[in-house]
Amino acid sequence: MEQRESLGSRLGFILLSAGCAIGIGNVWKFPYITGQYGGGAFVVIYLIFLILMGAPIMTMEFAIGRASRKSPFLDCKVLEKPGTKWHYHGYLAIVGNYLLMMFYTTVTGWMLYYFYKSLTGHFNNASVETVSTTFTNMTANPYILVGFMIITVVTGFLVCSLGVQNGVEKITKVMMLALLALIILLAIHSMLLKGGIEGLKFYLVPDFNKVAEIGLFNVIVAAMNQAFFTLSLGIGAMSIFGSYIGKEQSLFGESIRVCILDTFVAIFAGLIIFPACSAFGVNADSGPSLIFVTLPNIFSNMAGGQLWGSLFFLFMSFAAFSTVIAVFEGIIACFMDMTGVSRKKSCYINIIIMIILSLPCALGFNILSGVNPLGAGSTILDLEDFLVSDLILPIGSLIYLLFCVCKNGWGWDNFIKEANTGKGIKLSSKLKIYLTYVLPLLIIFKFIIGLKARFF
Repeated sequence: MEQRESLGSRLGFILLSAGCAIGIGNVWKFPYITGQYGGGAFVVIYLIFLILMGAPIMTMEFAIGRASRKSPFLDCKVLEKPGTKWHYHGYLAIVGNYLLMMFYTTVTGWMLYYFYKSLTGHFNNASVETVSTTFTNMTANPYILVGFMIITVVTGFLVCSLGVQNGVEKITKVMMLALLALIILLAIHSMLLKGGIEGLKFYLVPDFNKVAEIGLFNVIVAAMNQAFFTLSLGIGAMSIFGSYIGKEQSLFGESIRVCILDTFVAIFAGLIIFPACSAFGVNADSGPSLIFVTLPNIFSNMAGGQLWGSLFFLFMSFAAFSTVIAVFEGIIACFMDMTGVSRKKSCYINIIIMIILSLPCALGFNILSGVNPLGAGSTILDLEDFLVSDLILPIGSLIYLLFCVCKNGWGWDNFIKEANTGKGIKLSSKLKIYLTYVLPLLIIFKFIIGLKARFF
């Protein structure tokens, strides 16, 4: 039997796990909803839910991975009691990982394309119209979208084909350290812009009037949503890295560190975006328009805009690629466990599978733009995002959680023993009632609210 690969260092494990959690949502979603839901007040509530919901479920994924030493396809099967059906989660994990990458590879391609456009000076002194039509022209062109999606898929799997230590860990370490350096540099530059201080106040100073206006309940739901989805929990994306680490460190402490890194990047993204928008008198819009229209407009008018724009889209590409490589690693490990093929063979087969599966999303903005699965104006990307974010992640997280706390699952005693093995912050056994009864209800509540928001 082939020996289980392992990560070379604890730093590698933390940066890989954080890289999986840190994605495009941190950068374009977090700053926008922070502004929308009352600035600093929202951030405080978000951090509370990150600790209440995110960190415990991440600890459970790490523990299941480390105890089983298997991919998400087999992790529950190895640990479950004979005759139980927890291992069906393995199929949900595989579907979730593939589905997530079916649209994430296209969006990563957008980042790469914009990095190329910034680097070659396309946005230098460009008019507002030129900047807005760049995004429209890109999405309308199937050759650009499919081409950059293929570059993303091939690059990601080639990195993974080099192995856990020599490929995934080594390259993600460099990307993540560069990402952290870039985000600090960009934030300092943005905060020093003339007129940027107003944007900072809007972003960081709690506005309780805004909270009252929107309603505390709505702010809490938005914070819960963001805290839950920012960490990519429920599809074994964290379990796979748990399976590659030793027993030297307790797992709750490692989860807290990953949450801190993830939050650091999200908050610093706002420190780049809000002062820049304020300095140039533009609104920090939501979604793609913020990243692909608002910010390029700002960079085109800024001194040294070509440099800062290029660095920003390089940072965005690293944020996206760190997630792609992490999730691809989970896909490869599952595929190896399912078929028994070698790592390299698994990578080459999955390059073909992933390109085919990613085509509907890439073509959904042009050739297949007439397909509106969630109603008028929706795209194939919206459907895939809905299936992952609103269905698979919460259901998968609930299964992992119940597996760790139920007697007919892995069980509380086994989970807490694994989670607290090693030095570092321990998970208190006093949390058993909260994790067994309260947290499942929070996830079910989040699931129902997500569906209600989508359809009503």
